[in-house]
Amino acid sequence: MIDELLADPGWQRLLAAARRKLERTQGELTGSVGIGKPTEAERRVIIGITGRHRGADVATLRVELAEVDEAVRDACGIGLHAALARHGGPVRNRSAERASEETVRADAITDARERCAAHDGEPWFGQWLTGLLADGTATRLVRRGEADQLGWAAEVLNRLPAADLPLPVLAEWATGNTKALSGTSLATLVLRALALRAAAPAPANAEQRRALWESAGVVVDDLASQVLVLNLPTSDTHVVADWLRDAAGFGIPFRLTLHQLSTDPLTVVAPDIHVCENPAVLRAAAAELGESSAPLICTEGQPSAACHKLLGAARGRIHWRGDFDWTGLRTTTMAVDRYDAVPWHMSTADYLTALETGDSEPLKGAAATSGWDPLLAETMTAHGSAVMEERLIPLLLNDLAS
Repeated sequence: MIDELLADPGWQRLLAAARRKLERTQGELTGSVGIGKPTEAERRVIIGITGRHRGADVATLRVELAEVDEAVRDACGIGLHAALARHGGPVRNRSAERASEETVRADAITDARERCAAHDGEPWFGQWLTGLLADGTATRLVRRGEADQLGWAAEVLNRLPAADLPLPVLAEWATGNTKALSGTSLATLVLRALALRAAAPAPANAEQRRALWESAGVVVDDLASQVLVLNLPTSDTHVVADWLRDAAGFGIPFRLTLHQLSTDPLTVVAPDIHVCENPAVLRAAAAELGESSAPLICTEGQPSAACHKLLGAARGRIHWRGDFDWTGLRTTTMAVDRYDAVPWHMSTADYLTALETGDSEPLKGAAATSGWDPLLAETMTAHGSAVMEERLIPLLLNDLAS
């Protein structure tokens, strides 16, 4: 009899509404449930339960839960709770589950803070945790039984930034599993935090993910991590140094991989080493100046692990520049702090001159500072415009030629 009732089209929506009501009331048979736009079969069932006629024009039919329970007992010999258990499992106590979820979620957040003591208190770390709570990510992890992922992610972040640390080694140190950060949900959590740390958008492809890892000193692939150079002088005596000298002799751009730099370390010795952000600058230097161009390194956006490896072995004054955007200011600040670099045409006057020479695009992302020239960041904010490095190519080539 119970199976016939559960299969009756006139009962199915009513039983589903009863389950939802009971889940909200901790199983208490109190209050009523309603069926909107009832079918003829549903109307007949509710009339039978209540003993009150309802016209076909009534938009919503309501019935007390206690009446539904009594009707189910009369028809099947078991109560509403037992009938629902046969049709979708026991009624859940949603309030208790929510309270339990909140406890587990709060414990997971506390665990994450404790396991990432190195960064707890830093704005980006707080933004990461707040974001995970706000968009429901933390709740989804709790419901999947993966709340511990927050703690593991914090454990990984606590070990960053690193210095040319292979991704599998980081994963092993933090979690005991060398593959824990290779395309996993844990990796997604960590990358989300690293994007906030770098004030960058969430990565959308493999290249962006690699760049984010490298921004924290983690090497995903020592062959994929590369740096573009022109005319770098070196006195080292190995095959990579020979290739570099041959390329410089003809003014040919050359790509170095992190694998090459690790296998055959290079020492670049020059009074002045210039660094640009965009390949267009290096391409123009190769085309117009050739072998007479001053040594030039191109970061191609965020500096890669290979780029940092090369710059760490440079012996000479580093002249650094990037785009006049917030990322450019952040990478320049990093270079000043890490390599004692000299900003190269990264002044307020340079920005205003470049701004006047053509169209610009709006500034995007979180603002940055310019400690070497505080007025620069203020002026950029006032104008709200970014200027790409290519706008200054004639000026930069003049410096590289001299």
